[in-house]
Amino acid sequence: MKVDVVSALRTFLRVAETKSFSAAAIDLNLTQPAVSRQVSALEAHLKTRLLHRTTSALALTAEGEQMLPMALRVVESVEALRQASGAEGATVSGKVRLSLPAPLGLLISDRLASLLQSHPALAVDLILREEPSDLVADAIDLEVRLGPVGDSSLMCRRIGWTTAYLVASPDYLKGRAMQQMPEDIMGHSCICYSRAGDGRSWSFSNGADEVVLRVEPRLVANNSMAVHRATLAGAGLAVLSHILAGPDIEAGRLVKIMPDFPPTRLPVNVVYPSRKNIPPRVATMLDFLVQVVRSDASIADAVA
Repeated sequence: MKVDVVSALRTFLRVAETKSFSAAAIDLNLTQPAVSRQVSALEAHLKTRLLHRTTSALALTAEGEQMLPMALRVVESVEALRQASGAEGATVSGKVRLSLPAPLGLLISDRLASLLQSHPALAVDLILREEPSDLVADAIDLEVRLGPVGDSSLMCRRIGWTTAYLVASPDYLKGRAMQQMPEDIMGHSCICYSRAGDGRSWSFSNGADEVVLRVEPRLVANNSMAVHRATLAGAGLAVLSHILAGPDIEAGRLVKIMPDFPPTRLPVNVVYPSRKNIPPRVATMLDFLVQVVRSDASIADAVA
Protein backbone atom coordinates (compact mmCIF):
# COMPACT_ATOMS: atom_id res chain seq x y z
CA MET A 1 0.00 0.00 0.00
CA LYS A 2 1.26 3.46 -0.92
CA VAL A 3 1.81 5.60 2.18
CA ASP A 4 1.78 9.39 2.54
CA VAL A 5 4.55 9.28 5.13
CA VAL A 6 4.27 12.90 6.25
CA SER A 7 0.50 12.67 6.80
CA ALA A 8 0.96 9.37 8.59
CA LEU A 9 3.65 10.83 10.82
CA ARG A 10 1.41 13.78 11.62
CA THR A 11 -1.39 11.38 12.55
CA PHE A 12 0.96 9.25 14.65
CA LEU A 13 2.11 12.33 16.58
CA ARG A 14 -1.48 13.34 17.34
CA VAL A 15 -2.38 9.80 18.47
CA ALA A 16 0.71 9.70 20.69
CA GLU A 17 -0.17 13.09 22.16
CA THR A 18 -3.85 12.36 22.86
CA LYS A 19 -3.38 8.63 23.61
CA SER A 20 -6.60 8.05 21.72
CA PHE A 21 -7.52 7.26 18.12
CA SER A 22 -10.90 8.95 18.64
CA ALA A 23 -9.44 12.18 20.03
CA ALA A 24 -6.82 12.29 17.27
CA ALA A 25 -9.54 11.80 14.65
CA ILE A 26 -11.48 14.79 16.03
CA ASP A 27 -8.35 16.99 16.07
CA LEU A 28 -7.41 15.97 12.51
CA ASN A 29 -10.97 16.10 11.15
CA LEU A 30 -10.76 12.43 10.11
CA THR A 31 -12.72 9.31 10.94
CA GLN A 32 -11.37 6.96 13.59
CA PRO A 33 -10.90 4.12 11.04
CA ALA A 34 -8.92 6.50 8.80
CA VAL A 35 -6.60 7.37 11.69
CA SER A 36 -6.14 3.70 12.52
CA ARG A 37 -5.38 2.86 8.88
CA GLN A 38 -2.77 5.65 8.64
CA VAL A 39 -0.95 4.44 11.76
CA SER A 40 -1.09 0.81 10.61
CA ALA A 41 0.22 1.81 7.18
CA LEU A 42 3.08 3.73 8.81
CA GLU A 43 3.96 0.72 10.95
CA ALA A 44 3.93 -1.50 7.85
CA HIS A 45 6.09 0.99 5.95
CA LEU A 46 8.62 1.14 8.81
CA LYS A 47 8.31 -2.58 9.52
CA THR A 48 7.90 -1.99 13.25
CA ARG A 49 5.08 -1.61 15.77
CA LEU A 50 4.78 1.91 17.15
CA LEU A 51 1.78 1.50 19.46
CA HIS A 52 0.48 -1.12 21.88
CA ARG A 53 -3.31 -1.34 21.45
CA THR A 54 -5.83 -2.93 23.80
CA THR A 55 -9.58 -2.43 24.15
CA SER A 56 -9.03 -0.05 27.07
CA ALA A 57 -5.57 1.49 26.62
CA LEU A 58 -3.06 2.81 24.12
CA ALA A 59 0.68 3.14 24.75
CA LEU A 60 3.83 3.74 22.76
CA THR A 61 6.23 0.89 22.18
CA ALA A 62 9.94 1.47 22.74
CA GLU A 63 10.25 2.01 18.98
CA GLY A 64 7.37 4.46 19.09
CA GLU A 65 9.07 6.44 21.86
CA GLN A 66 12.24 6.56 19.76
CA MET A 67 10.26 7.67 16.71
CA LEU A 68 8.56 10.66 18.42
CA PRO A 69 11.34 13.28 18.18
CA MET A 70 12.26 12.19 14.65
CA ALA A 71 8.65 12.36 13.49
CA LEU A 72 8.29 15.80 15.04
CA ARG A 73 11.37 17.07 13.20
CA VAL A 74 10.11 15.75 9.86
CA VAL A 75 6.64 17.28 10.23
CA GLU A 76 7.99 20.64 11.39
CA SER A 77 10.49 20.73 8.52
CA VAL A 78 7.74 20.06 5.98
CA GLU A 79 5.57 22.78 7.54
CA ALA A 80 8.45 25.25 7.38
CA LEU A 81 9.17 24.31 3.76
CA ARG A 82 5.52 24.76 2.83
CA GLN A 83 5.50 28.20 4.40
CA ALA A 84 8.76 29.23 2.75
CA SER A 85 7.57 28.09 -0.68
CA GLY A 86 4.32 30.03 -0.35
CA ALA A 87 2.21 26.91 -0.68
CA GLU A 88 -0.11 28.25 2.00
CA GLY A 89 0.51 31.90 1.26
CA ALA A 90 1.35 33.81 4.40
CA THR A 91 -1.13 31.86 6.51
CA VAL A 92 0.00 30.81 9.96
CA SER A 93 -1.80 27.54 10.59
CA GLY A 94 -1.86 24.57 12.90
CA LYS A 95 -1.93 23.99 16.64
CA VAL A 96 0.61 25.33 19.15
CA ARG A 97 0.91 23.64 22.54
CA LEU A 98 2.08 26.19 25.10
CA SER A 99 2.88 25.26 28.70
CA LEU A 100 3.26 27.96 31.35
CA PRO A 101 2.67 28.72 35.04
CA ALA A 102 -0.91 29.55 36.00
CA PRO A 103 -0.49 33.31 36.68
CA LEU A 104 1.19 33.93 33.33
CA GLY A 105 -1.44 31.70 31.73
CA LEU A 106 -4.12 34.10 32.97
CA LEU A 107 -2.20 37.08 31.57
CA ILE A 108 -1.83 35.37 28.19
CA SER A 109 -5.49 34.25 28.13
CA ASP A 110 -6.65 37.84 28.51
CA ARG A 111 -4.81 38.77 25.30
CA LEU A 112 -5.16 35.66 23.13
CA ALA A 113 -8.29 36.89 21.32
CA SER A 114 -6.30 39.38 19.23
CA LEU A 115 -3.77 36.71 18.18
CA LEU A 116 -6.49 34.26 17.15
CA GLN A 117 -8.35 36.97 15.24
CA SER A 118 -5.17 37.86 13.35
CA HIS A 119 -4.53 34.20 12.44
CA PRO A 120 -7.82 32.37 11.83
CA ALA A 121 -6.05 29.09 10.97
CA LEU A 122 -4.06 29.06 14.23
CA ALA A 123 -5.16 27.01 17.25
CA VAL A 124 -3.67 27.11 20.76
CA ASP A 125 -3.55 24.50 23.53
CA LEU A 126 -2.76 26.24 26.83
CA ILE A 127 -1.36 23.93 29.51
CA LEU A 128 -1.17 25.55 32.95
CA ARG A 129 1.58 23.68 34.73
CA GLU A 130 3.87 24.72 37.58
CA GLU A 131 6.58 22.09 36.96
CA PRO A 132 8.76 21.51 33.87
CA SER A 133 7.46 19.20 31.13
CA ASP A 134 9.18 16.64 28.95
CA LEU A 135 8.78 18.76 25.82
CA VAL A 136 9.17 15.94 23.31
CA ALA A 137 7.14 13.28 25.13
CA ASP A 138 4.36 15.78 25.91
CA ALA A 139 4.49 17.33 22.41
CA ILE A 140 5.02 20.81 23.89
CA ASP A 141 6.06 23.47 21.36
CA LEU A 142 6.95 26.19 23.89
CA GLU A 143 7.18 26.26 27.67
CA VAL A 144 7.65 29.16 30.05
CA ARG A 145 9.82 28.30 33.05
CA LEU A 146 10.66 30.43 36.06
CA GLY A 147 14.20 30.40 37.38
CA PRO A 148 17.34 28.80 35.92
CA VAL A 149 16.91 26.24 33.14
CA GLY A 150 19.06 23.21 33.88
CA ASP A 151 18.55 21.28 30.63
CA SER A 152 21.32 22.39 28.27
CA SER A 153 19.77 20.45 25.36
CA LEU A 154 16.92 22.97 25.14
CA MET A 155 16.93 26.34 23.44
CA CYS A 156 16.30 29.02 26.04
CA ARG A 157 15.29 32.67 25.67
CA ARG A 158 14.88 34.97 28.65
CA ILE A 159 11.86 37.23 28.17
CA GLY A 160 11.54 38.92 31.55
CA TRP A 161 11.68 38.71 35.33
CA THR A 162 9.07 37.78 37.90
CA THR A 163 7.60 40.30 40.31
CA ALA A 164 6.02 38.82 43.42
CA TYR A 165 4.75 40.16 46.74
CA LEU A 166 4.53 38.78 50.24
CA VAL A 167 0.88 39.34 51.11
CA ALA A 168 -1.84 38.53 53.63
CA SER A 169 -5.47 39.48 54.09
CA PRO A 170 -6.48 42.31 56.46
CA ASP A 171 -8.40 39.76 58.56
CA TYR A 172 -5.29 37.65 59.06
CA LEU A 173 -3.17 40.68 59.98
CA LYS A 174 -5.68 42.06 62.48
CA GLY A 175 -4.01 42.19 65.90
CA ARG A 176 -0.64 41.05 64.52
CA ALA A 177 2.50 43.19 64.22
CA MET A 178 3.49 44.10 60.66
CA GLN A 179 6.59 42.26 59.50
CA GLN A 180 9.60 44.46 58.70
CA MET A 181 12.32 41.87 57.96
CA PRO A 182 12.23 38.32 56.60
CA GLU A 183 13.08 36.89 60.02
CA ASP A 184 9.82 38.36 61.35
CA ILE A 185 7.88 35.81 59.28
CA MET A 186 8.88 32.92 61.52
CA GLY A 187 5.98 31.88 63.69
CA HIS A 188 3.34 33.01 61.21
CA SER A 189 0.99 30.73 59.29
CA CYS A 190 2.48 30.40 55.82
CA ILE A 191 0.88 29.21 52.59
CA CYS A 192 3.23 27.85 49.94
CA TYR A 193 2.92 26.54 46.46
CA SER A 194 5.32 23.92 45.13
CA ARG A 195 6.52 25.04 41.72
CA ALA A 196 9.45 22.65 41.21
CA GLY A 197 10.27 21.38 44.67
CA ASP A 198 8.73 21.14 48.11
CA GLY A 199 7.72 24.83 48.16
CA ARG A 200 9.09 25.43 51.65
CA SER A 201 11.85 27.94 50.91
CA TRP A 202 11.18 31.66 50.44
CA SER A 203 13.85 34.03 49.15
CA PHE A 204 13.84 37.82 49.66
CA SER A 205 16.16 40.54 48.35
CA ASN A 206 16.46 44.27 48.99
CA GLY A 207 18.95 44.76 46.16
CA ALA A 208 21.98 44.43 48.41
CA ASP A 209 21.24 41.40 50.57
CA GLU A 210 19.40 38.17 49.90
CA VAL A 211 17.78 36.11 52.64
CA VAL A 212 16.51 32.56 52.12
CA LEU A 213 14.07 31.28 54.75
CA ARG A 214 13.03 27.72 55.39
CA VAL A 215 9.37 28.00 56.39
CA GLU A 216 7.00 25.46 57.91
CA PRO A 217 3.78 26.04 55.96
CA ARG A 218 0.32 25.32 57.28
CA LEU A 219 -0.80 24.73 53.69
CA VAL A 220 1.03 23.64 50.52
CA ALA A 221 -0.67 23.52 47.11
CA ASN A 222 0.66 22.67 43.67
CA ASN A 223 -1.32 25.48 42.05
CA SER A 224 -0.75 29.18 42.72
CA MET A 225 -4.41 30.06 42.18
CA ALA A 226 -5.36 27.79 45.09
CA VAL A 227 -2.78 29.58 47.24
CA HIS A 228 -4.25 32.90 46.12
CA ARG A 229 -7.76 31.86 47.20
CA ALA A 230 -6.56 30.59 50.58
CA THR A 231 -4.68 33.84 51.20
CA LEU A 232 -7.77 35.92 50.42
CA ALA A 233 -9.69 33.76 52.90
CA GLY A 234 -7.26 34.69 55.68
CA ALA A 235 -5.28 31.46 56.01
CA GLY A 236 -1.90 33.18 56.35
CA LEU A 237 1.03 34.77 54.53
CA ALA A 238 1.86 33.87 50.93
CA VAL A 239 4.23 34.88 48.14
CA LEU A 240 2.09 35.62 45.08
CA SER A 241 2.76 36.84 41.56
CA HIS A 242 1.81 40.45 40.88
CA ILE A 243 -0.58 39.09 38.24
CA LEU A 244 -2.66 37.44 40.97
CA ALA A 245 -2.10 39.77 43.90
CA GLY A 246 -1.96 43.18 42.19
CA PRO A 247 -5.73 43.77 41.77
CA ASP A 248 -6.42 42.60 45.34
CA ILE A 249 -3.74 44.90 46.78
CA GLU A 250 -5.27 47.85 44.92
CA ALA A 251 -8.76 46.90 46.18
CA GLY A 252 -7.60 46.40 49.78
CA ARG A 253 -8.38 42.69 49.84
CA LEU A 254 -4.68 41.89 50.36
CA VAL A 255 -1.92 43.85 52.08
CA LYS A 256 1.65 43.99 50.74
CA ILE A 257 4.12 43.06 53.49
CA MET A 258 7.82 44.06 53.61
CA PRO A 259 7.72 46.25 50.46
CA ASP A 260 11.37 47.20 51.05
CA PHE A 261 12.46 43.53 51.16
CA PRO A 262 10.39 41.84 48.46
CA PRO A 263 10.62 38.26 47.15
CA THR A 264 13.68 37.65 44.97
CA ARG A 265 12.99 38.08 41.26
CA LEU A 266 13.42 35.05 39.00
CA PRO A 267 14.15 35.00 35.28
CA VAL A 268 11.20 34.18 33.02
CA ASN A 269 12.47 31.87 30.27
CA VAL A 270 10.86 30.35 27.19
CA VAL A 271 12.29 26.95 26.26
CA TYR A 272 11.80 24.88 23.11
CA PRO A 273 13.45 21.81 21.62
CA SER A 274 15.38 23.27 18.69
CA ARG A 275 16.33 26.53 17.00
CA LYS A 276 16.23 24.86 13.57
CA ASN A 277 13.11 24.64 11.44
CA ILE A 278 10.83 26.45 13.86
CA PRO A 279 7.37 26.32 12.23
CA PRO A 280 5.68 29.68 11.59
CA ARG A 281 2.91 28.82 14.08
CA VAL A 282 5.51 28.41 16.85
CA ALA A 283 7.50 31.50 15.84
CA THR A 284 4.27 33.52 15.85
CA MET A 285 3.41 32.35 19.36
CA LEU A 286 6.93 33.11 20.59
CA ASP A 287 6.71 36.66 19.21
CA PHE A 288 3.31 37.03 20.87
CA LEU A 289 4.70 35.93 24.24
CA VAL A 290 7.50 38.48 24.04
CA GLN A 291 5.00 41.20 23.10
CA VAL A 292 2.73 40.38 26.05
CA VAL A 293 5.65 40.39 28.48
CA ARG A 294 6.96 43.72 27.20
CA SER A 295 3.50 45.23 27.69
CA ASP A 296 3.69 44.48 31.44
CA ALA A 297 6.28 46.70 33.10
CA SER A 298 6.44 44.44 36.17
CA ILE A 299 7.82 41.60 34.04
CA ALA A 300 9.54 43.49 31.23
CA ASP A 301 12.15 45.56 33.08
CA ALA A 302 15.67 44.17 32.83
CA VAL A 303 14.82 42.07 29.77
CA ALA A 304 17.97 41.17 27.86
